[in-house]
Amino acid sequence: QVHLVESGGGLVQAGGSLRLSCAASGRTFSNYAMGWFRQAPGKERQFVAAVSWAGGTTYSADSVKGRFTISRDNAKNTVYLQMNSLKAEDTAIYYCAARYYTISYYAQEYDYWGQGTQVTVSS
Repeated sequence: QVHLVESGGGLVQAGGSLRLSCAASGRTFSNYAMGWFRQAPGKERQFVAAVSWAGGTTYSADSVKGRFTISRDNAKNTVYLQMNSLKAEDTAIYYCAARYYTISYYAQEYDYWGQGTQVTVSS
């Protein structure tokens, strides 16, 4: 089992920044690729970004490229999502997820999920 706990969400004005954190416990964190997804009310869960187990490869959705950056610190068992130039359409619950070894864009391929953290961007 991998237990994931997100933090860092909140209310921010458009153009502002937030940094989300996801702390992992349980199995060896460095064995897992990590992803961030988000879900707005009435919409499906959407891929945001992912990072490989060693941190050398990252993927980002087109909608966040140039604004959001995913990173990880395996010594701290934590993955981060730095979100800059936030827009109202970024408002959603943000979830982190862990997938054994291989990075992926697809939510259904992730094995473990956190409980989510709310991000609200006011326009």
